[in-house]
Amino acid sequence: MTLSAPAPGAAPPPTRRPVAVRRPARRGAPAPLPAWPVVGPLALLPLWWALGLGVLVFSLAAVPMLYLLVRAHRSGRVLRTPPGFGLWLVFLAAVVLGVAMLDSDPAGTLPGDFADRMVGAGFRISQYGVATVILLYAGNLTEAELAPRRLVRLLAWLFAVTVAGGFLGMLAGGFAFTSPVELLLPAGVRADAFVQSLVHPYAAQIMDLVGGAAPRPAAPWGYTNTWGHNFCLLVGWFVAAAWGYLRRPAARVCAVAVLAASLAPVVVSLNRGLWVGLAAAAGYTALRLALRGRLGALAALGVAAALTAGVVASTPLGQVVEARLDNGKSNGVRGYLAARAVAGVLAAPAVGYGSTRTTLGGRNSIAVGESADCARCGNFTIGGTGQLWQLLYAHGLVGTAGYLGFLGYGLWRFRRDHSAVGLAGSAALVGALVASLWYNALVTPLVFTFLGYALLWRRHLRGVPA
Repeated sequence: MTLSAPAPGAAPPPTRRPVAVRRPARRGAPAPLPAWPVVGPLALLPLWWALGLGVLVFSLAAVPMLYLLVRAHRSGRVLRTPPGFGLWLVFLAAVVLGVAMLDSDPAGTLPGDFADRMVGAGFRISQYGVATVILLYAGNLTEAELAPRRLVRLLAWLFAVTVAGGFLGMLAGGFAFTSPVELLLPAGVRADAFVQSLVHPYAAQIMDLVGGAAPRPAAPWGYTNTWGHNFCLLVGWFVAAAWGYLRRPAARVCAVAVLAASLAPVVVSLNRGLWVGLAAAAGYTALRLALRGRLGALAALGVAAALTAGVVASTPLGQVVEARLDNGKSNGVRGYLAARAVAGVLAAPAVGYGSTRTTLGGRNSIAVGESADCARCGNFTIGGTGQLWQLLYAHGLVGTAGYLGFLGYGLWRFRRDHSAVGLAGSAALVGALVASLWYNALVTPLVFTFLGYALLWRRHLRGVPA
């Protein structure tokens, strides 16, 4: 073959440029979720309490949690939601929609306006949002980011802190001090009773329930009822940590000593709701053990219950229990407010009145109200004596079904998890449902309930039958 040269003066043939192949930009690894937003508030809770941030620290921690969740999602990380989360979203929707009813004045309640009621409603909306963020964040952490064992130990640590706070309330009921956060607040805000419960550290609430003013443990949770509620929610995690992760006999002996010692503040708290809640959680756990044929654990639980009853009956603690059962001063008010809540939900829209209301007068007459001489004679809060009654009145049948349905679904969904974590988490859900009859859930009780829910959910993601 002959190659011919180009003619003189002719243009050179065009050269073919290589075609550039566009490669898709390599996406970096999904952003991690650090453990510190969960660990910090739990591990350093006594410090936050002393600073005046004991309850508020969870709201503060939810801010970086939300940012980190959004960042992780944008980086390509798949974020999951817990089983039954749609029910919780139904509840949140009812909470928000109920704001439209804040201007209404139901029959038999004190008149008010939207702005005043929005303060309480806004706080509750924000705290339900905080609990939701904590649930999603804790549930999306991987084993490497926060091992379940570590979270169980943190919850067990908070039980020990609760017991210590109980003894502080027993032995130094008048102990209180002005926190640094409290000093930063304006005097008018600082004097508000609800604000005091958030930022003013104190050991106990001084109340007259059995014939004389006496301290009832509250530290570090602000209210005696909240102390009792958290005790019930956390004790299972302490047991799970002690018998699931502790191997040394001496460590288990110390755990038994802590549980035995905790009986004193439990009784002295005069908290009947706590007593019923512990009995319900223990009964549920016994049933689960019996169905699995774990007779040894069931026998140990029975022996522990018998010893507890014997200690209480043979010590001055038994007299305290008897006196409390004979002096049910709050029974009438609780029954009255429960009836008002039920009557209200029948007249309210499906999403409730958006918030609580104050009764016009008292149980016997609308002319009886609060006064300097009788602070508890009337003007009671409908929805302030239990989460169930607040759900019915403030958030209607839709909100109640969403809230209780979410917790109930979790109890059913994780019923086959018979590990120490599974039993502790399920017992906490039982405790939360039972306690809704007399305790309100915000703020810390709902946070601890959701951290337990997250532990059950994470075990489910690892393949534990549910």
